[in-house]
Amino acid sequence: MNKLMIKLIKKYQALKPENRRKWCKYHPTCSNYAIGVYQKFNFFKATLLAFWRILRCNPFSKGGYDPVPLTKKEKRELKNSLKESSNLAPQIDEEINN
Repeated sequence: MNKLMIKLIKKYQALKPENRRKWCKYHPTCSNYAIGVYQKFNFFKATLLAFWRILRCNPFSKGGYDPVPLTKKEKRELKNSLKESSNLAPQIDEEINN
């Protein structure tokens, strides 16, 4: 189902005029964001995230950088790598001071 949604979004992107990208408040654009969430998450969560992003894209929003969220696995890996790097910091300081 996700592959079908990605194909539909890419067809939409091909049909929309090139100059519309200048008007987008967010980076990445809403359609690129939707492709990203459909690549990372299951159909229901991706649809919810894409819908929420489209709702936030209105004249009253600030816009700006809004990346595709991390999956639970990516968050866990990032947390573990940060722990490992913080555990190595005292060892590196000792080696530098010696």
